[in-house]
Amino acid sequence: MSTSTPQATVGTDASASSPTTFAGLIYNPIKVDLDAIKAVVEVEEKAAGWAATQYFPTSVEDPGQEATRKALDAGASMIIAAGGDGTVRAVAEIVHDSEATLALLPSGTGNLLARNLNLTLDDLEHSIHSAFSGKNRPVDLGLIEIRHDDGSLTKHAYLVMAGLGLDAKMLANTDEELKKKVGWLAYVGAIGKALTDRNELRMKYRLDNHRVRTVKAHTIIVGNCGSLQANVLLLPEAAVDDGEFDILILRPENVIGWIQIGVKILWENGVLRRTKLGRKMMTKEVKALNYVRGKELTLRLSKPDPIELDGDPFGSATALRTWIKPAGLQVRVPADDDE
Repeated sequence: MSTSTPQATVGTDASASSPTTFAGLIYNPIKVDLDAIKAVVEVEEKAAGWAATQYFPTSVEDPGQEATRKALDAGASMIIAAGGDGTVRAVAEIVHDSEATLALLPSGTGNLLARNLNLTLDDLEHSIHSAFSGKNRPVDLGLIEIRHDDGSLTKHAYLVMAGLGLDAKMLANTDEELKKKVGWLAYVGAIGKALTDRNELRMKYRLDNHRVRTVKAHTIIVGNCGSLQANVLLLPEAAVDDGEFDILILRPENVIGWIQIGVKILWENGVLRRTKLGRKMMTKEVKALNYVRGKELTLRLSKPDPIELDGDPFGSATALRTWIKPAGLQVRVPADDDE
């Protein structure tokens, strides 16, 4: 893969670029209106003094990695990811090894990275304007090696969360056709199915240089971002640029444990934490829910279990190693963004 991108735009605003500088737009043809995108891009690229944008579609066989390689090999200085979290993840997996910047054109039901960056959703003109006339913001990137149940080892990147247990099983139980019709509400039924699964995760894990721990849990989530759809704050201390993971371990032993988890996430994180008075009313950590932080996590499971990255299933894992790459990506945000 070539990473010989023009230096004019690296770490600078679009207005400083040369006329030969161009963007590569990676798009999911199922989720975007390409004609509408091209009309807006043409206006913004000309205003910014960029050459014509080149377009690269994703496919079932290629969710975005190969399309991004083609764009970088062609010399694109900025890669625009037009699609959902899966498209963004696939693009970021390749962009982080280059000098190109990443811009987001959110589409789909999740858009969790865009939400956590407080970017405007469902506003094509604003998103494209921010890409060409905004500024760069460094964000962290999660890298992960997964040992699968067939013995194979795969390596990936992710920007939002990696999950084992409820998180991955919920995705496996989600009706994709229903998801297309009602969006994130399709997950509600899937959550119910996952909650009735009594299988536990039995694992040994090591966080950074601490001692190895053995734990039984229902779910473990490693997060680079904290907010989910419907403004649910799952990881309240998580930030995309703090150089650390926030890790959530759910260990409910009975119905009371699930009630404690619901109160913590929906009431305390979602309501009380948002005001100074509310924060004084919050309770201490409960046994059913634990938060830890770190830069590298190594984990081995007693038996294979489904794993997900940024909302997409990645088969079954028997072990994994995941680590943070601080400021691993330069993401385009509005010029007036105060982070």
